[in-house]
Amino acid sequence: MPNKMLVKLGACSEAVEWVGDKSPAVAWKTCKRGDWMLWLCGKLSGEPGGKGRKKLVLAACACARLSLKYVRKGEKRPLVAIQTAEAWAKGKRGVTIEQVLTAAYAANAAATAAAYAAYADDAAYADATAAYAANAAYAAAANAADYAARRETLAKCADIVRGFYPKPPQGQPTTKGGNGNGNRVG
Repeated sequence: MPNKMLVKLGACSEAVEWVGDKSPAVAWKTCKRGDWMLWLCGKLSGEPGGKGRKKLVLAACACARLSLKYVRKGEKRPLVAIQTAEAWAKGKRGVTIEQVLTAAYAANAAATAAAYAAYADDAAYADATAAYAANAAYAAAANAADYAARRETLAKCADIVRGFYPKPPQGQPTTKGGNGNGNRVG
């Protein structure tokens, strides 16, 4: 993955810097950022909704399953979105890309609602706490734990992506890719 190619594809500066002068094989083998790897696969696996994207969708679903442990008990929309996308990617009769998108939008709505609820809980806690220094220390510890958990999840995702793509992806960039709207990821 020469840096010129990553820059041309619109990779984030952090990814370009990390790759440096590594060969494509070395970068692929040692990368601990599954999000970067999925982004690259998305850029080089064909147009969204096309047959070339099905392996990418399966890899992304496998990575998404890592986050299900954080979903509120009883909330089924994220799992339904993953299962719908997997069914489409496996060619299950009657499953359309429109159904995948509908399920994904529902899962996103669930995630957004959960994030706002968590924020409201945090705000209530902050209002009830007079010891701002203790609260700041707690937040710093939580952020460190969140960062460690994120790094661990991204590393697991990188291993998953390598399971689907043992070698770095090759191909021509799509007009859209990565996260579906052409935006940089990273």
